[in-house]
Amino acid sequence: MDAHIKKVYVPMTESGFYILLCLRKPNHGYGIVQMVKEMTDGDIVLAPGTMYGSLSKMEKDGLIGFVREEDKRKIYLITGLGKEVLDLEMKRIERLYKNMKEMR
Repeated sequence: MDAHIKKVYVPMTESGFYILLCLRKPNHGYGIVQMVKEMTDGDIVLAPGTMYGSLSKMEKDGLIGFVREEDKRKIYLITGLGKEVLDLEMKRIERLYKNMKEMR
């Protein structure tokens, strides 16, 4: 992973994290919005501008890839690079959680 990608994506925004998390299986923008809403009990609702802007940037940066079009919806999937970035972020979050628990 090049330094630019690491600098841009770690730490991740909440929306970026959820997008990559949801794209471990092929999905489209609206499907991601619905999954995130369900996972967070409605606490996080990704706006269309955020969603499609993030998908475009992540595709350009090689974190996700276009798989196919289905009913006029673009289906994306996380790439190897995207998995590396997501793993780094998950380890960072786990460390934060562990440290928080130790300080209670």
